[in-house]
Amino acid sequence: MTKHKNVLITGASKGIGRVIAKYFADNNFNVFVTARSEDLLKDLFQYPNIKGYYACDLTHNCYDAYNEAVKILGNVDILINNAGGYVCSKIEKTSDEEISNLLRLNIEVPYKLSKCVIPDMKKRKFGRIINIGSISGIVGEAYATLYSMTKSSFVGFSKALALEVASYGITVNTIHPGWVDTDLIHTENQTFEDAELIETIPQRRFIEPIEIAVLAKYLASAEAKGLTGQSINLCAGISMG
Repeated sequence: MTKHKNVLITGASKGIGRVIAKYFADNNFNVFVTARSEDLLKDLFQYPNIKGYYACDLTHNCYDAYNEAVKILGNVDILINNAGGYVCSKIEKTSDEEISNLLRLNIEVPYKLSKCVIPDMKKRKFGRIINIGSISGIVGEAYATLYSMTKSSFVGFSKALALEVASYGITVNTIHPGWVDTDLIHTENQTFEDAELIETIPQRRFIEPIEIAVLAKYLASAEAKGLTGQSINLCAGISMG
């Protein structure tokens, strides 16, 4: 099933998205990637089965990115909504600009791209939409109320859209990672040192990006056809309490 399936991955220039892109390419998917950094995308483009890229700000150019992906791939079988932003701020200190920007990137962009891929997926009677949420959208995160709100939206979105398209062979699921060992955690975390943060995690470790990639690949497979509308907490135990 996986051979020659076409995948569009957003936010693929670094971190989780980059690992997902490389993992899918290594497993014989045809991959199209998009992100803001053209230099990082060009570097990723050197890997086998990365068929094309489009550097842009998705909050302004998500339709252009989709059209370019279709031009290169022919169609999109699997959409991985990975692009997203993070704001760490007391609610009273959060600016209106930060609110607007994060709502557009974390909610509006995945919705619009899903709207783009669904018609062709319906015609083909196959499709996978995989959203990368956050455990902060499940259990909450102090000083990240805006981020938590946007990521929690994937729960309702996955359930509602999964119901809407279930009869067409399309599944919609969300992965909610916990603290992931990427540059983001070390640069954006302003509350704890890494060692202190790990002590708050039941497994006493960060999630590795490859764990997310492996789960995403399973959700894209034929074997996962009965798994839809679900929010999967890949969080090293954080969601347990």
